[in-house]
Amino acid sequence: MNKFTSIVMAAGFMFSTGAMAQTMLPRDYSASLERINSEYASDKNNCQSLAENAKDICLAEAKGKEKVAKADLDAAKKNTKKARYDARVVKAEADYSVAKQKCDAKAGNEKDVCVKEAKAIEVSAKADAQAQMKISKANYKANQEAASARKDVSETSTHALRNAATDKRDANYAVAKEKCDALAGNAKDECVNEAKVLYSKK
Repeated sequence: MNKFTSIVMAAGFMFSTGAMAQTMLPRDYSASLERINSEYASDKNNCQSLAENAKDICLAEAKGKEKVAKADLDAAKKNTKKARYDARVVKAEADYSVAKQKCDAKAGNEKDVCVKEAKAIEVSAKADAQAQMKISKANYKANQEAASARKDVSETSTHALRNAATDKRDANYAVAKEKCDALAGNAKDECVNEAKVLYSKK
């Protein structure tokens, strides 16, 4: 793993974990953006002492690092599936740009193969990012539907239990009232009143 990849992975991890926490404060975003711009200027300046392909690779790494860091920062700020997807796409493109520059040191078929391999890696990374976003959306939708289904089940269960309780209370009241019919006068009236109180009847 080269230095550029290590830096990119570290930046990606830092901002992806930040994205899971909470929306970034404006002052934190500005400070991070300023730091990214400063590091890019420094990295770009360090490339000036190199020549030819080595310089091209260095500049591509510096630019790629800047783009990835800004994309991760944007993902942390927006904290959305789309922003995180865009950050993964930017990383794939940055890696391809660096790999393609490294291929320039080769010639003929070896160079062609190198470029094709680099492109294949980029396409694969983008495909993975696209799949991850679709899976994430599908999981979110499933969770939402599951929550809705659980709510429906809960409401249906509550309604069913309430109706069952009412039916049982009515049935028991009917039995108690029927028993009162064996009585007469005040005794019957008292019996009925007790049944009404017991089974919440008016």
